[in-house]
Amino acid sequence: MTETVSPTTPPDGKARRPRTPRHREGKLPGRQDWSTWPHYQAAAAGFRGYWYPVCFADQVGERPHRVKLLGEDLFVIRDKGKLYGMKNRCPHRGVPLSNGNKQFPGAISCVYHGWTFDLETGDLVAAITDGPQSPICGKVTQPTYDVEERLGMVWVYVGDGEKPHPIDEQLPEELVSNPAVLGQRIQAREGNWRFAVENGYDEGHAKYLHRTALWRMFKPMPVWNTTRIVKRDRWIYRVQQEQHWTADFPGLGRWTGLAWYKAKPPKQATNIGNTSSHREVNPVIAAQEFPGFASVSMPGVLRIAYPTFIHYEFYVPVDADNHLYVGVMADFQKGLKTLPFYAKYLGAVRWLFHGQFSGQDKWMVEITDAPPEKLYRPDDSLLQWRKLAEDVTEDRLAALREQGLEPTEEASN
Repeated sequence: MTETVSPTTPPDGKARRPRTPRHREGKLPGRQDWSTWPHYQAAAAGFRGYWYPVCFADQVGERPHRVKLLGEDLFVIRDKGKLYGMKNRCPHRGVPLSNGNKQFPGAISCVYHGWTFDLETGDLVAAITDGPQSPICGKVTQPTYDVEERLGMVWVYVGDGEKPHPIDEQLPEELVSNPAVLGQRIQAREGNWRFAVENGYDEGHAKYLHRTALWRMFKPMPVWNTTRIVKRDRWIYRVQQEQHWTADFPGLGRWTGLAWYKAKPPKQATNIGNTSSHREVNPVIAAQEFPGFASVSMPGVLRIAYPTFIHYEFYVPVDADNHLYVGVMADFQKGLKTLPFYAKYLGAVRWLFHGQFSGQDKWMVEITDAPPEKLYRPDDSLLQWRKLAEDVTEDRLAALREQGLEPTEEASN
């Protein structure tokens, strides 16, 4: 745990007069909005054009499973093992279709009047209470969603009428091409999804906020770093250049991330894990040659590379005020070598890392209120993430227009 010493008196022995805040002089300090990144500012409910994990695969069976994603109410369901997704509002009287069930194979029937929709096409194929020859049939089509199953989870694509890209193109590359054992958690959380992404990729908070986490109890923590952001393909990486483990703050005292019960810090900055480790790097992780240990990609995927595992966080927009936290810890082993991971994850990691440690992030996301904001040097990571989101979204919208698919108003909000 970080230790401090008592503040010291300024060298001249004189008390400092507090400065008058700039906003009291008639000028508000800092950034008042995110208009520098208009697509990002508009994306309160998430970005369209991506696959999002919405639940564990074993939660979806032959009955509708309700989901809210990017502000849209939908449901997912299985039929003969295949996954389907559909808008949840029956167009007849607005009753949720998730309250209905499958009266016929391959179709969902509304609980109210028996309007029945084909799961594949969304076409209205029967209105049970109007008989077999109901003239409304063939005149109504319910919106459907593309659905896939990966990593033990159900993923839904929300787009603008375009054909979805293959889901494997969006997943972290090493997860697609290598066997791994996974420890996972999905939790509904309050707070905007953008606050969650920015917290995950934030440079400054881990060294201070998480210093009290049991997960970090015996690990040295730097007081501050110097970093740079490197872009490689669709990811941006936070590269640690210098790590400072103790610092003397003028007129205040010393702050240190060291303690007698903590491991010794590394002799030089490392970018596999953010602190020291005696463990040999897993060959799969080493082969990736990550420029930095922390990286992020659209539409809000965080990757933290440690010597023996990689931790991923998927921040899934539910609406402007809520998101899903999806944490995935991957150990790139197979066969009997996976057994130690199960024991470690279920015995400690699940409640230490995906529990108490991640709970501190949950707390911060819930109480963050920005903009307005006044940023400092470590916030370059936030600025670079926003720029990435802006640039990628601009490219996507331009591609849609080239296809003659004018993006809807919801394409970026």
